[in-house]
Amino acid sequence: MKILIQNGRVMDPATGRDEMADVAIAAGRVIAIGNVAPDFHASRMIDATGCVVAPGLVDLAVRLREPGQEHAGMLESEMAAAVAGGVTSLVCPPDTDPVLDEPGLVDMLKFRAEKLHLARVFPLGALTRGLQGEVLTEMAELTESGCIGFGQAEVPIVNAQVLQRALQYAATFGYTVWLRPQDFWLGKGVAASGPLATRLGLAGIPAAAETIALHTLFELMRGAQGKARVHLCRISSAAGLALVRQAKAEGLPVTCDVSVHNLHLTDVDIGFYDSRLRLQPPVRQQRDRDALRAGLADGTIDALVSDHNPVDSDAKTLPFAEAEPGATAVELLLGLACTWAQQDGLGLMQALAVLTSGPQAVLGASLGTLQASVGRIAVGGVADLCIFDTRAGWTVRPDALRSQGKHTPFGGHELPVYVRATLVGGQLAYQADASEQAAHA
Repeated sequence: MKILIQNGRVMDPATGRDEMADVAIAAGRVIAIGNVAPDFHASRMIDATGCVVAPGLVDLAVRLREPGQEHAGMLESEMAAAVAGGVTSLVCPPDTDPVLDEPGLVDMLKFRAEKLHLARVFPLGALTRGLQGEVLTEMAELTESGCIGFGQAEVPIVNAQVLQRALQYAATFGYTVWLRPQDFWLGKGVAASGPLATRLGLAGIPAAAETIALHTLFELMRGAQGKARVHLCRISSAAGLALVRQAKAEGLPVTCDVSVHNLHLTDVDIGFYDSRLRLQPPVRQQRDRDALRAGLADGTIDALVSDHNPVDSDAKTLPFAEAEPGATAVELLLGLACTWAQQDGLGLMQALAVLTSGPQAVLGASLGTLQASVGRIAVGGVADLCIFDTRAGWTVRPDALRSQGKHTPFGGHELPVYVRATLVGGQLAYQADASEQAAHA
């Protein structure tokens, strides 16, 4: 299909492009940005008046709940939610059921995802078998099946020797290890340590749970002669961020991301045991949130993620300490990024950078032939695009979200932009219908 996107503002943080231009697409690729040939005859026209034409968003933390947890979310529903939020590429953690520790399971997930013709799925393989933290997986075989890195999801490795061996092995073959830094024993609470957790009688998770894990990890990275690439998932504290900044200044090959929840919320938002704020990692105090916002702005934090984790009502509508952690967020990612940029006096280009070029740089060579296309708009590159309207926002109504999970702490929040259309590989994966456009007008 030949598609012509007209009258849009083309913005691409990877190249700094910001101009009014038409975009021509043919055979799944961008063939022109501006100066469209007169003999280009499109079979479909998209009017992007008042809209930004941006690279498709890249989300580094989206749980699809398949295989094994279909009661909380189906592959179809969660990927439909992703493209409705403008996300065209997503990273799936390995904590499915069964765990993604065998090539056959990865092959099945990728096959199911590709048949849907929605977002691109980049799975993380399990770093250890069954995420048990004892025996390393066959990383080479998992990489051949399509894994772009290896992680433990929410399960810390207790044995530092196992983690050391994992880093050494990954460094030998150029793999990236994805870890959420949290000490196993100190991380057993349900809310951030502080006056509010004490007042509510909730078991606390101190910032030291993050910093101790980071100190251990960085020491092991130094022992590997700085050759082990590590991506830190969802930094949550000011103290942890300071250690990351120091490690980067030292030259350790480390990148990190932050969740939209930790970027916008604090422990005070828990209120009277609001289980929608039962999250992992927990939202912390205002000083932590402010440090994270500054770290994202100055580039210490490489990417903003939705940390999309749909939870069904039976598991969420329980007392706070018993509720399953997680929230639906992939459809809200773009709007929350733009809200952050507006509140902190940053430009739209910076909001897009932490959703496109930033996460693309984290993935790097693991993208293979897509490295030159994902997270950017390039002539000759695959046409993964997000078209969003900047003239009117929308109010988050959890029951109207496409995700099977309806629980989000952002219900009722006003977001400043909304996605009009999403293209993946030159195909229209999502388009807001007339009623949705009227509601946003």
